[in-house]
Amino acid sequence: MVLGLTSTAAYGSGGDRSGGQPADANEKVAAAQVLTWTAGDPIDHYLTAPTTAEAGPATLVFENSEATGNTLGMPHTLTFDTSDSAYNNDVQVNILANPGDSNGGKYSVEVNLTPGTYRYHCVIPGHGQMSGTLTVTEAGGGDDTTAPETSAEVTGQKNADGAYVGSATVTVSATDEGSGVATTEYAIGADGEWQPYTTPVVIDQVGEHTVRYRATDKAGNVAQEKSVAFTVVAPSSDDTTPPETSATVSGEQDGDGDYLSMATVTITASDTGSGVNTIEYALGADGAWQPYTAPVMVHELGAHTVRYRATDKAGNMAPAKTVSFTVVAPPVKDTTPPVTGVTVTGDKNSNGAFITSAKVTLTATDSESGVDRIEYSLDSGPYLAYTAPVIVDRVGYHALSYRATDKAGNTAQAKQVSFTIAQSGGVPAPNCPEFDERLTVFVGTVDTGVPNRLTRNRCTINELIEDEKEWTSQALFLKHVGSVLDKLLFDNVIDEREFDKITKAATDSKIGTPGQTEGYRDLFDGTAPSLAKWEQVGGGAFALSDDGAITSSTTVDGMGMLWFPQRKYGDFSLKLQFRDDAPGNGNANGGVFVRFPYVHDHPEESRPEWVAINYGHEIQILDKPDGDLYKTGSVYGFDRVGLGGAGVTPKGTWNDYEIRVVGQHYEILRNGVLINEFDNVGGQEFYPARAGDPGTDGRRYATGYVGLQVHGVTDVISYRNVRIKEL
Repeated sequence: MVLGLTSTAAYGSGGDRSGGQPADANEKVAAAQVLTWTAGDPIDHYLTAPTTAEAGPATLVFENSEATGNTLGMPHTLTFDTSDSAYNNDVQVNILANPGDSNGGKYSVEVNLTPGTYRYHCVIPGHGQMSGTLTVTEAGGGDDTTAPETSAEVTGQKNADGAYVGSATVTVSATDEGSGVATTEYAIGADGEWQPYTTPVVIDQVGEHTVRYRATDKAGNVAQEKSVAFTVVAPSSDDTTPPETSATVSGEQDGDGDYLSMATVTITASDTGSGVNTIEYALGADGAWQPYTAPVMVHELGAHTVRYRATDKAGNMAPAKTVSFTVVAPPVKDTTPPVTGVTVTGDKNSNGAFITSAKVTLTATDSESGVDRIEYSLDSGPYLAYTAPVIVDRVGYHALSYRATDKAGNTAQAKQVSFTIAQSGGVPAPNCPEFDERLTVFVGTVDTGVPNRLTRNRCTINELIEDEKEWTSQALFLKHVGSVLDKLLFDNVIDEREFDKITKAATDSKIGTPGQTEGYRDLFDGTAPSLAKWEQVGGGAFALSDDGAITSSTTVDGMGMLWFPQRKYGDFSLKLQFRDDAPGNGNANGGVFVRFPYVHDHPEESRPEWVAINYGHEIQILDKPDGDLYKTGSVYGFDRVGLGGAGVTPKGTWNDYEIRVVGQHYEILRNGVLINEFDNVGGQEFYPARAGDPGTDGRRYATGYVGLQVHGVTDVISYRNVRIKEL
């Protein structure tokens, strides 16, 4: 059910509708108006409701609260009917309210009303005829002050006493010589609810009847209520058999068959002779008989008996029957999430790393509603259903998050366990075409929304699609994607709907078409949503500028890093542009961090940015001619280069920077010129290997995250167009 849950003020008289500017002097502006509906315990009518309004902006208020008389907690809606062409259908309102909700059952919504008639009603099943109409007139009302003329005619077969035999038909007419008739309404009985009159009203219930009627013109003038009275009698009949009756009780039940919070009694009656005339019900042994018009909802806790009977049009009354049931309070809701646990087992080396693989076993217990499911996420990937211990065999550092949800919907806070896999023969890591553990399946830049699940060969769906490969034609790429999806569908990794989504994304990606073969993905494209995917750790800060760049702060001091925690990369080409914006005669000191592990899983580090320094590589950016010996293009702490090569561009000039990493071979290019090559086989000058490193000879991880360094308020540096392609 859709909720209209806005709460703003009504437009003021003569005010502007679009943002504070004066209204045009010739524009007809409606006066400020607030239209209020209220509801309470009754399920067959609103307690109060407006009948007329002027065209233009209006605030609709719907309140169903203890203050308006709802003592049972029954929800109600205010819904504008947009399906009937006889009424205005240009306002979408569907507000659900009950005293126990977050707003206490009171809501408002801003609308713009047009001349005509709107029909509103409650759409909750089991309610009676909670409905009505709202007549909207032109703003100002015009000069018409005369109400419509109305009349009614009753037709049908009469007997000698003037009573109508079998049925009577009431035809209502209305005319207005001024603004014209807007609505005509009728009501049955002295207390009946007003209903729109569209066709003659047929009354076939035996007994005495009164039909009231009225009309409203387009200027809002309402005619004085009139009425016609008549009697309907049954046709001559030999019917002496009373109706057949039955009743059913429905609602949510507990294990003992008692109804939780509420029971709904539905009564039916049939008569093959003269036909059913009335159905009645009574609550309890002594309750008064009442007309049955809609299912009866019983909220009061305790044992209940509902009596019921029916009478046919020949006057035969069925004997009263009963249905009994008990309403109880619902059990105390389970609000406690499951308790989770984890064990990681396998053979370890002297550094504490698991040799070849590790087995992760998850557990969860819940003493109330019980455990519904356990889920896990490996290395920030999508959460997957846990059905058996997870075998992790990719060499390097790993972090596995896990959580559990009980049958009441409570989810435990995610916990995490981290460990390292060392290569030592045995079962090899999965041979996946790419490394791609994003949460959803992307084809090029198109996000399908399909979860990026692990497949039977332990590769993710994204890794099998190979959208970063340089395809020579789109036809070849689509054929490849089709073969991958056919197998995934056969293996029940995806369903038909997801098959179609990924297929469409492959076509929309344009991969394989001219100009689409470069294969780079934007990590930062100059927009705020793109920047929001990055995380700042340590000192300093970056801010988005109007030219689509990020520039380090001149007020927030300290060394820190902006890193991209969405995924890790193995072999890749990382392209970006940097600009030295240091004030005065100084030079910016920055850098690009690559292949470092998840920064929040190293408690031995006092600051998370040092995880990138101690476990990854910093590709230096520094054009300063003196001072630090590691200049632009250096692998900090491992391999120095001077300011030769591509040379130094003037400050304030954008530079292209590319870092290519394949295996342990690094290439750094500045403005298209190769300025450094480095083989990561050990021999670092400082930052020695630490606990968790895959080796002690200076080699660093084969996969990891990327980040951008900020050095301080005087080392102002800008970055833009950060893109990556896996090789």
